[in-house]
Parts: sequence; C-alpha cells; structure tokens
Amino acid sequence: MGVGPGSLLIIAFVALLIFGPKKLPELGKAAGNTLREFKNATKGLAEDDEKDKKKDTDQ
Repeated sequence: MGVGPGSLLIIAFVALLIFGPKKLPELGKAAGNTLREFKNATKGLAEDDEKDKKKDTDQ
C-alpha cells in the first residue's frame, strides 16, 4: 500500500495543526540536517569497510 498525494496532504495538514506554521520550517530543517548526518555517517562506514577489505586482500 503506497502513500498517495491525498495521504501526504492529510499528514501535512495534521503536522500544521500540531506544530503550527512557525515551527514547521524549523522541524524540516532539523530533519534535513539529521538525514544529511546519517547519510554522511553511513558513507563513512562504507568507505571504512572498503579500506578494510582492500587491506585484507593486500596481505
């Protein structure tokens, strides 16, 4: 079951009611920063894993 445009509108409306129009941009910015940090951390882990594999094959 996918999320359609109607569901997204309902979620946005409920979020607007709960947090108010002044808080939504702050919450969006915080969510974006969190996702960026998570992406960078997982990218770093993948790079570390590749370095370890290369190091093991070199020996």
